[in-house]
Amino acid sequence: MMPWEEEGSREKTVAWRVLVLVALTAAEASMMPWEAPAGAAPVQHTTRPIVTGTSVIGIKYKDGVMLAADTLASYGTLAMFKDVERIHKVSDSCLIGAGGEYSDFQKIQQVLDRLTSEDRNMDDGHQTSPSEIFHYLRAVMYQRRNKMNPLWNHVLVAGFKEGKSFLGSVDLIGTAFEDDFLATGFGSYLAIPILRKKWRPDLDEGEARALLEECLRVLFYRDCRALNKIRLAKATAEGSVISDPYTLETSWSAASFQTVKGGLDADGGW
Repeated sequence: MMPWEEEGSREKTVAWRVLVLVALTAAEASMMPWEAPAGAAPVQHTTRPIVTGTSVIGIKYKDGVMLAADTLASYGTLAMFKDVERIHKVSDSCLIGAGGEYSDFQKIQQVLDRLTSEDRNMDDGHQTSPSEIFHYLRAVMYQRRNKMNPLWNHVLVAGFKEGKSFLGSVDLIGTAFEDDFLATGFGSYLAIPILRKKWRPDLDEGEARALLEECLRVLFYRDCRALNKIRLAKATAEGSVISDPYTLETSWSAASFQTVKGGLDADGGW
């Protein structure tokens, strides 16, 4: 007879069953990946991104800081999801935007939302600054890299607090730095040269928006993982806000986009 089969004690029977269930659950939770039950799939780390976004661009301007990204998430080489949000509002003073694996970006959003929820629950008037979020995220990314299970993203952190603009970059191995203008993905090759030529610290909001749109238009022409449907976001003294998606005006009439007379071997043709 088992202990829970003793006569005259229904309460003892229930208690023993609960103890057995708790013990089995604890044993399963503490099981290492190589100790998985027979027939169970092994625990695996992310070895390559699957659903990905491309470039995010950020610039400081006279009144704050602005981010821009398209709304495409590609499944491998397939332009599959065309209305995703790759810019996220962390708080009234901070925004983040990311390229790379979209599910990992969702994980980052959850981590940072939990951080800001703790601020709100304390109700002491403190709000984590964009710089603090940037350094916290750098530590998170570096810790995951050291576990050989990185969050497969390149993130821009933008914000405005106490009269100062902030713009920083953190990648999947924890490399972090700040600058006046930044870009991820293909944008670091195609958008940065444009920004180096045309950015200046006294840009007004309209000029900053036009400059970001120009960069995203070039990326749409040249990056096969880009889309002409975009979102902009800004952080200023009034707070942070993300725009609704809208479509860039584009033109394919330039000679370099046309098959010219003479075929593929001629200058300017595909």
